[in-house]
Amino acid sequence: MQGQLKPHRTRYWLNPTIDDEATFQVNVEAVCDLYRQAPALHAQGIHVISIDEKTGIQALERIHPAQPMQPGQPERIEYEYRRHGTQALIANFEVATGKVIAPTVQDTRTEADFVAHVQQTVATDPQGQWLFVADQLNTHKSATLVEWIAKACGIDEDLGVKGERGVLRDMNSRAAFLQDESHRIRFVYTPKHCSWLNQIEIWFGILSRRLLKRASFTSRADLKGRIFQFIDFFNETLAKPFRWTYTGRPLVV
Repeated sequence: MQGQLKPHRTRYWLNPTIDDEATFQVNVEAVCDLYRQAPALHAQGIHVISIDEKTGIQALERIHPAQPMQPGQPERIEYEYRRHGTQALIANFEVATGKVIAPTVQDTRTEADFVAHVQQTVATDPQGQWLFVADQLNTHKSATLVEWIAKACGIDEDLGVKGERGVLRDMNSRAAFLQDESHRIRFVYTPKHCSWLNQIEIWFGILSRRLLKRASFTSRADLKGRIFQFIDFFNETLAKPFRWTYTGRPLVV
């Protein structure tokens, strides 16, 4: 047993604080049930989308090219690099097909950026039904998002005033509106500290391993273009639904 210990290795761990165990379990089951229903919903024309941002993607340019691998020697990547700034990716993982649709890559990821991204996504099927699985970031519960979804769904009612009254009053009231099952466009939120429930996070890992980790980018524009190219490549050759296991075992691509 002593030979199996590896004291040089560590892994981050988080002990979540769960205020209400019953509510937490209901929320986890709601997301998992939605994933299992995604193929049948897709057949009905209902989109189940896992959505999130990957921010601070660095456009790093290696000062010297990598040295290719040789027998008995791994590829050698230059340690020093030039920084050309960062980009923010907002991506949609379509649960039923495993494809990444209508991605956005830009300098920022503000409240307005997120709403514009959702608008861009819904525009691919303007009259369709959309279910977005997202975490509880404040930009995912914004007043701007509520106002746009109300308009897109033809909801003609007084939404109130942000910070004062009505649907717009605070994040809890806005989240309740955004989760309303009667709406054609709605959100389903993962519990706090449950990023493992959001399938787009798994895809972000694929992006990092297959593109970002070993690449060299000459500019932000180069980084942006390469991300879009990778998404096209992924959709054409690699995309398929994740095999979701309710018990929390690793996803299989």
